[in-house]
Amino acid sequence: MKTSKPESDPDGTSYSEDSYSKITSSLIVPVLAGGGSRLSAHIGVLTALKEMGLEFPSLVGVSGGSIVGALFAAGYSLDQIRVIAEETDFGQFLGQSFYRLLRTGGLSTGDRFEEWMDDKLDGVTFAELAYPFYVVATDVRSGQPVIFDKVRTPHLKVSLAVRFSMSIPILFSFKEFEGHLMVDGSILSEESLQQDWAGDGSPVVVFRLSSIQDIASPKRFRVFPLISYLSLLIRTFMTTMSREYISEHFWHSTVVIHAGSISPTNFRLSAEQKSALFQVGYTTTRSIVPMKISRAIPIFTR
Repeated sequence: MKTSKPESDPDGTSYSEDSYSKITSSLIVPVLAGGGSRLSAHIGVLTALKEMGLEFPSLVGVSGGSIVGALFAAGYSLDQIRVIAEETDFGQFLGQSFYRLLRTGGLSTGDRFEEWMDDKLDGVTFAELAYPFYVVATDVRSGQPVIFDKVRTPHLKVSLAVRFSMSIPILFSFKEFEGHLMVDGSILSEESLQQDWAGDGSPVVVFRLSSIQDIASPKRFRVFPLISYLSLLIRTFMTTMSREYISEHFWHSTVVIHAGSISPTNFRLSAEQKSALFQVGYTTTRSIVPMKISRAIPIFTR
């Protein structure tokens, strides 16, 4: 996998790996935004933040980032989460049912993924989490964010909220929740994620994954060739969303992690690809976050 060099700001400022000495705040709220199957990059992000001495007493997870955030909030160490990501074949959660697609909007129900997540979390609800954790999904009807946490949804299982946030269109069936039709949280705008999550004005840093489109032909399914074209369609859609323009207002509180050509809908990543994603998340965070924090434009009023 080819990955990009650490980014620079539009004004040409580049970042070095030892720039963490310039940190002016030791308290942040990381938003692990999107990623789909590329959750290993978010594990690298949190590992780097820990090593840099940054504290994050609350955490926000979106799509693949919600998997990492949920495990962390439930008490797993980052080393344990990395092992889970490396050893799990996420391809087992996919389906190829064209009939189900027509009936429920997805090739897979997502139930198997939810059961796996619930098993890892021991069925915990938001009220039972000792760690403040927020999961963000999207209501496809309104286009607005739906937030799950200890205050809004105390008795909801965290695994179900993660399932909602991972509802990648076409791959996983839509699910209803209190009048909302839930889909992947990755399609939300920057403004939806740049909130005062901690309620005390703590700096928010959004970590977004970006990919370049792989031009290789999609795998063709012998029985339902339409599925291959639908897979290509959603892969293109998710890749396009990961390139979404970041407004100047939020640039200094957003870190873009370049995942090369690894698609957010590739659920059969190799061990090498997962390791590369972890590394790019880690190195990008170490080199860029310090300058983002020291140059951050205040967006909240206490």
